[in-house]
Amino acid sequence: MSLTAHSDPDRKRNVRVAVICATAFFGMIGAAYASVPLYKLFCQVTGFDGTVRRADAAPDTILGKTMTVRFDANTRDLPFTFTSEQTSQSVRIGETKLAFFKVTNNSNRPVTARAIYNVVPEQAGAYFRKLQCFCFEDQTIAAGATVEMPVLYFIDPEYAQDMNTKGKPEVTLSYTFFPSTEAVQAEAPKPDKKG
Repeated sequence: MSLTAHSDPDRKRNVRVAVICATAFFGMIGAAYASVPLYKLFCQVTGFDGTVRRADAAPDTILGKTMTVRFDANTRDLPFTFTSEQTSQSVRIGETKLAFFKVTNNSNRPVTARAIYNVVPEQAGAYFRKLQCFCFEDQTIAAGATVEMPVLYFIDPEYAQDMNTKGKPEVTLSYTFFPSTEAVQAEAPKPDKKG
């Protein structure tokens, strides 16, 4: 029996194992990159983890029950002053309300950023809905400029029926401005392709 006859099945098995390992490796890398946007999408669709849901229309029903909505404004790694123009608002469940935030770019260059948001208590995230919000897209603030930004929102009437939210008359809507990842990638220097 020749040595080649033994090595041919071994070689095929080794190639098969190498292909499976490479596929698993690249699959795990792909899953790691996809996990953040998929988790964010999941939270926005379900309201999980206090993530506010986007709405297309206001509800037809407005309940007599009144709640307090508090506002919180923060920044991370930005030359911004970011504040809420109101500390809180009294709102009836189902009623559409308008709140304003103000951001000032304290630098001498335009800055592009995005606000992320959440709601506390977490259970309220499924019922806190926004019709219009500056957080839906990147915001570019000119050097030294101050911009007023509206948020049009309501609390879904189903909030009053949920056992987890029934006894919670107060909700906090919190925003944090971060540098936009798209803007950071666009500003990054391109690699030099010289040999």
